Amino acid sequence: MAYWLFKTEPDTFSIDDLSNRSNQTEPWDGVRNYQARNFLRDDVTEGDSVFIYHSSCKTVGIAGIATISRSGYADSTQFNPESAYFDPKSTPENPRWFCVDVTFKEKFARMLSLKQIKSMPQITTLALVKKGSRLSVMPVNENEWEILCRAARESKA
Repeated sequence: MAYWLFKTEPDTFSIDDLSNRSNQTEPWDGVRNYQARNFLRDDVTEGDSVFIYHSSCKTVGIAGIATISRSGYADSTQFNPESAYFDPKSTPENPRWFCVDVTFKEKFARMLSLKQIKSMPQITTLALVKKGSRLSVMPVNENEWEILCRAARESKA
């Protein structure tokens, strides 16, 4: 099992949106960065755990946890001309973009803010705390996963 952090803008899709789905599962689609795509296509697998991270909002940070319920497959939005994520260079025979399915697991009582995360001396390898990191899908090592989970569950925001 691996650990991940997926960024989302809560105005578009939030931890609450995921938890309110009838089966609490949703495709994680619309990713249009090649490095993030490669993670989704090649590395993120069923059973992995994911932090859902809210970005581009008043309080950015880790909002909760999801589980990968389906490994990488072709993102259907790339084939839909009506979609904001349409890619005319992509074909069903040769898809360029991939997604995974995520299933809600837990919403934290309080957001673990980026400010809190950056103040934690034990969090050193997570790309999120490195200058200039804008990746929407990033790995989290097991030790930092445990530290962040514990902090999120104890967070006083």
